[in-house]
Amino acid sequence: MKHQCSLSFFLFFLLLLRCTSTFAQSPAAAAPAQAPAAVVAQPPAATPTQAAQPHGITNVTKILEKAGHFTIFIRLLRSTQEDSHLFSALNDSSSGVTIFAPTDSAFSELKSGTLNTLSDGDKSELVKFHVIPTFLSTSQFQTVTNPLGTWAGTGNRSPLNVTSYPNSVNITTGLTNTSLSGTVYTDSQLAIYKIEKVLLPKDIFASKAPAPAPVAPAPEKPTKAVPASTVESPVAPVDISSALLLTQNHVVGSVGIVAAAMFAL
Repeated sequence: MKHQCSLSFFLFFLLLLRCTSTFAQSPAAAAPAQAPAAVVAQPPAATPTQAAQPHGITNVTKILEKAGHFTIFIRLLRSTQEDSHLFSALNDSSSGVTIFAPTDSAFSELKSGTLNTLSDGDKSELVKFHVIPTFLSTSQFQTVTNPLGTWAGTGNRSPLNVTSYPNSVNITTGLTNTSLSGTVYTDSQLAIYKIEKVLLPKDIFASKAPAPAPVAPAPEKPTKAVPASTVESPVAPVDISSALLLTQNHVVGSVGIVAAAMFAL
């Protein structure tokens, strides 16, 4: 009996130790597991192009390439470096830019070899003549003052006049008459409009117009023929010594005859 009591006490002691160990571990087991720390995605570092375009500056040549049919105008923009000028203007100016972009078919209407005869300065001026140094929507053409100022200048040297109608906008330069045939691109800063003729500035192309053909002299009136009877022949020198001698002999002879007659009487 005593042995059984000791065994029971020993089992109770083991059970008590077990319960104490369980209670000591239960707070840690009951604590909720901590969620992993959230990783905050950092924005990508700005590329050099993004840094140079804080206002979302657009690339004019890329827009024209995407639109298609502006190969020659793009080549002129790049060869004259006016594409870089446009980039700087769009980046630095708050007034924006408007571009009249001639299509390839517009350039094909020029006389063959026209662009090749232009100097680099003339090519640059030709491109500038298609750029207005301010943003113009189609509705704003109704309120502009003519002549419009372009990058090539204004006034009588390079006149550019715009007339707005309900459904069209007409452009004249004195040598070119055309209309806007569509909008290539527009936002609040840049507007590019398609035209089907190249805008020719007078100060370049008026002086290159072929000179008019010289007027042929009027034919001379034929001289009226003079009748042969009225034509005077040149007077030849006459030797009158023989005539004088003949006359003298004739007189002497006549005197002799008269004297002989009188003697006979």
